Amino acid sequence: MLRSFFHWKVFVNLIVALVIFVGVVWLTFRWLEFHTNHGEEIQVPNVVNMKVHQAIEVLDDQGLEYEVDSFKYDPKFKPYQVLQIYPSPGSRVKDGRTIVLKVNPKTYAPVAVPDVLDRYKYLAFRKFDLLGLKVGDTIYEPNIQKDAVIRMMFNGRVIKPGEKVPMFSTLDLVIGSGPMRNVVIPNLVGRTVAEAKAIIAQNYFEVGLVEYEDGQNNDSDIIYYQDPASGSVRDQGMQIDLWASKKTPAEMQSKIQELNSIYRTTDINTMPEPSDNEFIPVPSEEPVNTTPKPPVEKPKTTTNTNNTKPAETKPAEEKPAKKVIVE
Repeated sequence: MLRSFFHWKVFVNLIVALVIFVGVVWLTFRWLEFHTNHGEEIQVPNVVNMKVHQAIEVLDDQGLEYEVDSFKYDPKFKPYQVLQIYPSPGSRVKDGRTIVLKVNPKTYAPVAVPDVLDRYKYLAFRKFDLLGLKVGDTIYEPNIQKDAVIRMMFNGRVIKPGEKVPMFSTLDLVIGSGPMRNVVIPNLVGRTVAEAKAIIAQNYFEVGLVEYEDGQNNDSDIIYYQDPASGSVRDQGMQIDLWASKKTPAEMQSKIQELNSIYRTTDINTMPEPSDNEFIPVPSEEPVNTTPKPPVEKPKTTTNTNNTKPAETKPAEEKPAKKVIVE
């Protein structure tokens, strides 16, 4: 077996295989050098401070690719001016390498309006300031949310959170002034449920219990009873309960009387106040005698040394006290 291994034909085959392996490796590296342009590099041109279209022309002439990216707008530089490139100018790169251009945009990027609805007004002011927005007029209107932002206005129209506006835009804020006190309850009897709800909202009250006679929750039903009653005074934000039916209030008199016995008790908010000229009786008091009674003199006792009967002394007569009657 050793003789067959050391045969000359085996050595020839090994030498041929080694030559073929070395040739394949050499050809592979030569192909890679040709394909990747090994040793051929291009110097990155300096296009900083050029207009972006001028920089693109220079890179195209050098056989380089490009990618445009915008910086945050800086008013100190011209719009579309190249502020920075990567790789840096003077670097050596391969043909076809992508060069990133950082360009100053034309103007500030639009800003999304923050969601400050139903938030405290000073919190809204701070958010606007952080985003580069300005607060214009602050308009107060009656609302149960005191000092909360109710609406935002931009150029006379209502704007919603998330909409984009130019940087440094001025927005007007509608802010709640708090509920008014002692507001007259409107008359809702005879109106539909939908109309009653709209009137309640317009007067800044809240819709409370809504009881439908048939239980179908139809807002076209007619209101035949409300609590508190119309003409009462309540603070805004209080609830108004409603009873509705497909029948007219005249047809619901028995139900109205039943509800009156429950809800129409004496209401201190609807009691008339006494006028300035009305006499209010004051309970009379018994007259008080303010004059002190005079002191009563006691009789003096003496010792009888002559065994004689002591003289009888009469007690001093008390004078009747004068009474002073205070009217």
